[in-house]
Amino acid sequence: MDTRLHLLLLTGLFAAPGPAGVAGAAGAAEHPAQPLTQTPQVVEPRVERRELRVPAIDQENFEAGAFGGLISIEDFGTSAVYGGRFAYHFSEDLFAEARYGMATAGRTSYEDLSGSAELLTDSERDFSYYDVAIGWNALPGEVFFGGERAMPSALYLTLGAGNTSFAGDDHFSVTLGAGFRVLATDWVAGQVEVRDIAFESDLLGRNKLTHNFQFNLGVTAFF
Repeated sequence: MDTRLHLLLLTGLFAAPGPAGVAGAAGAAEHPAQPLTQTPQVVEPRVERRELRVPAIDQENFEAGAFGGLISIEDFGTSAVYGGRFAYHFSEDLFAEARYGMATAGRTSYEDLSGSAELLTDSERDFSYYDVAIGWNALPGEVFFGGERAMPSALYLTLGAGNTSFAGDDHFSVTLGAGFRVLATDWVAGQVEVRDIAFESDLLGRNKLTHNFQFNLGVTAFF
């Protein structure tokens, strides 16, 4: 009895996996687990590239042009002034310039009140000057027009000396100025300038330092 029970239990144990168990083991042996060899797909960012145009600025260092504006001749009112300018650029920051300007002085308040007294003749009212100055591009940058156009620009300072002819005399003069330059094309530039031409004069009976402020617009070309 015990022997039959043992045989029955052993038969049940060996028969439990059955053909399915053997087939499953065989299938596992025939198809082993595949390793994960595929890398995840990299997401490419879609960035819209903007086309940039580098300014085709001439590499020439010479600059020449003309200017016109107003000058306030101390004690003689405000008059129109015009002239020319020539510059040489040593680098992007430093340049030297020479300029010549002309104007005609008006009448003083004394002449207007007295009615007949004339302090100067017509030829003596001619106001002309020339000077040589050193300039410094203090704040180079760009000026934007709309959303697509930009023009190179610079805020510059100048300091120089020269000669001023007025009232029949020549006077040593010192000039101090500031301007704003915009390069409209690759060779044409426009300027807005404020300058002070200072010299000593004793025309009205006492020696004093006169300040003659000038405001002008100019156009120059690089070559």
